[in-house]
Amino acid sequence: MKIVIASIFSFFFLYNKATAQDSSKLSVSGYIDVYYQFDFDKPQNHQRSFFLYNHKRHNEVNVNLAFAKVNYLANKVRANLAVMTGNYPQYNLAAEPQILQHIYEANIGIELSKKNKIWLDAGIIPSHIGFESAVSADCYTLSRSLLAENSPYFETGIKLTKTNKKENVFIAVMYLNGWQRIQKPDGYNSPSFGMQINAKLNSKFTLNYSNFLGSDKPDSVNTFRTYHNFYSIYEPNGKTGFIAGLDVGTENNAIWYSPVFIVKRAIAKKTTVAARAEWFNDKKQLLQTTGTQNGFNVIGISANYDYAIASNILFRVEAKNYSSKDNLFKSGTTNNNFSLLSSLSVKF
Repeated sequence: MKIVIASIFSFFFLYNKATAQDSSKLSVSGYIDVYYQFDFDKPQNHQRSFFLYNHKRHNEVNVNLAFAKVNYLANKVRANLAVMTGNYPQYNLAAEPQILQHIYEANIGIELSKKNKIWLDAGIIPSHIGFESAVSADCYTLSRSLLAENSPYFETGIKLTKTNKKENVFIAVMYLNGWQRIQKPDGYNSPSFGMQINAKLNSKFTLNYSNFLGSDKPDSVNTFRTYHNFYSIYEPNGKTGFIAGLDVGTENNAIWYSPVFIVKRAIAKKTTVAARAEWFNDKKQLLQTTGTQNGFNVIGISANYDYAIASNILFRVEAKNYSSKDNLFKSGTTNNNFSLLSSLSVKF
């Protein structure tokens, strides 16, 4: 925590010093998401289900994610550096060395061709998989979908990107350290790769395909993982939006998959509602080990109420229910879980 606080103050010091020289190259931003959640299973250790990594704590006020970020943009060069704290890094980066657990983003990019809009970026970057991020305020729903919780939020490697002249098609290929890894653990030497194609067919409709090819296990285990992420976003007007997604993964001739559908609707100038239906089926327990007959087979439904207090301040409430074929909740004694989540987030 001391490192994070010191880094944040250093950010603002460097930002103020640099902008005094050239205000066009540096920008600073930040985000804070404070929440309270009540899980009706009432876990005694205040920690929610094993497959959740955001808004993890029960019956306490906590910070899911807070970060400060500095962005540098100049002729042919761009860079991002952000440090963070909260439940998101606590649970998502638990496997990383402690000195790396508070890095939200750290990357440098070089423009290879201005005419063809080609960039080469390297470092810790946001994941190329999925339509959700750790920044809840940018997502249709307050909590993350099951497919987001079980796929990378971040990645480390080298990314080559190209945008077409109309700026409606984005293509990226990347070499990665692994499946949501900053540092490779001992015994992990196999390379991993990724690709993304994002096409805005018009101002209302977006299609995306992303994949991952590699391994998330030591070389001695000799496994190979493929992951395919499909989603479409349709926003016919400024009030309504739809997201349909399907993730499919394979590893050693076994498969898991997760469809999701989300709809949101602005019902007043500052008020939006949303609903989500989703299913995650990992019968062979490749991502989540349950020790049960049907593996990790969970259906989720949720409903959201959002109120924009200001353009950068958002209050949200969500009711969510999970159901599974086997008893995965309340210490393995029930197959249903219900929770209420509230959040106040600020962007600056």
